[in-house]
Amino acid sequence: MKAPDFAYARPASLDAALALLAEHGEDAVPLAGGQSLVTALNMRLSAPGLLVDLNAIPELAGVSEDEGVVRIGAMTRHRDVGTAALVRERLPLLAAALPHIAHPAIRNRGTIGGSVALADPATEWPACCLAAGATIVVRGPGTERRIAADAFFLGLYTTALEPGEIVTAIEFPVPGDGAVWGFEELSRRHGDYALVGLAATGRRSAVGLSDLRLAFFGVADRPVLARAAAAAIEAGDLTGAQAALADELDPPDDPATRAATRLHLARVVLGRVAGRMRDGTVKEETSHGA
Repeated sequence: MKAPDFAYARPASLDAALALLAEHGEDAVPLAGGQSLVTALNMRLSAPGLLVDLNAIPELAGVSEDEGVVRIGAMTRHRDVGTAALVRERLPLLAAALPHIAHPAIRNRGTIGGSVALADPATEWPACCLAAGATIVVRGPGTERRIAADAFFLGLYTTALEPGEIVTAIEFPVPGDGAVWGFEELSRRHGDYALVGLAATGRRSAVGLSDLRLAFFGVADRPVLARAAAAAIEAGDLTGAQAALADELDPPDDPATRAATRLHLARVVLGRVAGRMRDGTVKEETSHGA
């Protein structure tokens, strides 16, 4: 199938883009990397009257650090996020997630802001935002808001974005002393959507793990913080943590994978990640040509 007819605009500034979105309302949609939107257009799942291309707005891309916060512009490509020296040094969780994002062509074109705004529950960046306690920066006509990742993802493809707003950046606090992280994802084939995944952060000391944030993805209508499981691990009870997932996750049931299978895999992933975080080992990943 081919996309329906639509008008196209490529503004050179954020203010111009926001003005177009405000003027055309629900009939206009922003275009970031286009890796999901173009597919939706071609399948006639989306039929906007106007496509507002954000790719000519330089202020929306780039990685920087200021006062203990790493700011990643929304239009920064997946590959550039995961390979940036600043990210690899300060936010290794994001670097570890990169090789799991689809395939090289998508990693080279898709953007972190587009992924976060889409809020697909089986994708990596939203879960990393949740695990890292990130803040989503959004702009609307004349206003800017900062929304904690905990409050941003509301459901299947649903976020706290208001009409006319776009994601402009994601801000990640730089982890402090003793910080540890973990990432694991299981899929049928490399590059497929995750059957289950886990992005985790915490702190390790002589007495064990603390301040754990376990963000599961692929197991509900949004990324989920498993708080009871985190508390059990902090108490040294991995078995109890794995059992607690039955009440914290709501995995989908489809013809290819039963919900019970996803829940079992979530327990397996939790055991692997918790073990590496506890022991201080890191699973090395390659970018597979990203």
